[in-house]
Amino acid sequence: MNDKAYNPFEAAQTQCDEIAEVLGLETATRDFLREPMREYQFSIPVHMDDGKMKIFRGFRVQHNLARGPGKGGIRFHPQETIDTIRALSMWMTWKCAVVDIPLGGSKGGVICDPHNLSAREQEQICRGWVRQIARDVGPYLDVPAPDVMTNAQMMLWMLDEFEAIHGGKYPGFITGKPISVGGSQGRKEATGYGVIFTVREALKELNLKPENTSTSVQGFGNVAQFAIQLYNQMGGKVVCVSCWDQKENQANSFYKKDGIDLDELLKITDPFGGIEKDKARDLGYEILSGDAWIEQDVDILIPAALENQITTDTVDKISKSVKLIAEGANGPTTPKADKILKEKGIFVIPDFLANAGGVTCSYFEQVQSNMNYYWSKDEVFGKLDEKMTSAFISVSEFAQKRKLHMRDAAYTIAISRVAQACRDRGWV
Repeated sequence: MNDKAYNPFEAAQTQCDEIAEVLGLETATRDFLREPMREYQFSIPVHMDDGKMKIFRGFRVQHNLARGPGKGGIRFHPQETIDTIRALSMWMTWKCAVVDIPLGGSKGGVICDPHNLSAREQEQICRGWVRQIARDVGPYLDVPAPDVMTNAQMMLWMLDEFEAIHGGKYPGFITGKPISVGGSQGRKEATGYGVIFTVREALKELNLKPENTSTSVQGFGNVAQFAIQLYNQMGGKVVCVSCWDQKENQANSFYKKDGIDLDELLKITDPFGGIEKDKARDLGYEILSGDAWIEQDVDILIPAALENQITTDTVDKISKSVKLIAEGANGPTTPKADKILKEKGIFVIPDFLANAGGVTCSYFEQVQSNMNYYWSKDEVFGKLDEKMTSAFISVSEFAQKRKLHMRDAAYTIAISRVAQACRDRGWV
């Protein structure tokens, strides 16, 4: 059955319902966990460079704050929907819980395409988003961060607007900031490195050495780039990457049998992770279709782009050689496709465990900003490795003990922790 048109929020609720059934949660707790605690939708008026006024639609969803302040990125995307934001906020709740950091789950977004906006227009959207939500977010309530097509500069504009409104200095309001104004060392690398920390641990379980493995990666943004960097340092070989081509309005895959050269590709990549096709061809890369990344004869697949990429339409294209999938993206696998992966016996590191390095380092940045004391990059990476490794081992041991797949084990741990926090507070 085709599941391309699946609703991400309904998928997230289905996952929650299934684990709630396993845990035997009472009806009130189930009902509370499957819906956001609160959500905001608002209009952001912006004077465009051509002198006209344009209205953009903004969102912020706070799924559950029982374990601490909300945490979650703000994404700028032309196809953004409230249901996507709802799903991502729920996944953030489980992500923070599975790596056991004292935060809840939130998510935000604006329907827009930064590719077609000047820097001034982007700044106005950022400041307008903060103006609409400034009373309902903050360093001890809900802490935003960068996400798809947002960056450190945008976070700084948002921080500046928040501080202007509240009349003080609140560096802990937002993470992913430039290091010069309270950002954390290692933040750029954190999500990609976190993915590979979990891959390293999974390869141990599969009795595979990194230097004897190959990988295909979907995406070539921040997460993919640093995942490739650390994986290469461990001796692994990436033979294919894919990315979105803004000019052609389609995705392309770039293949090289002997392994891609990360540094040379970075030289021909735009700020949004788009690789220049003609220049890549000149460097000896074979240009394939956008979904060719999933068809490669490799040991590991790393989807590190958008949600809903491994579906019932694409899952059967996965090579029999694939032993491990590390979900660098949020929600890349649909529930129906996930069942097929289980039948295939592929080891899956679920998204909210694999890519939790980003929110973990965001938590580190939040802590550093609030106490106005900052750590070295080596300290950050050490703490990140420790946190990610500990989380992976906890989930893996629980999965083996209960004879569960990794995703089910991770969900069971995360949802039980959040449910307990809600009960302890007397909310349910």
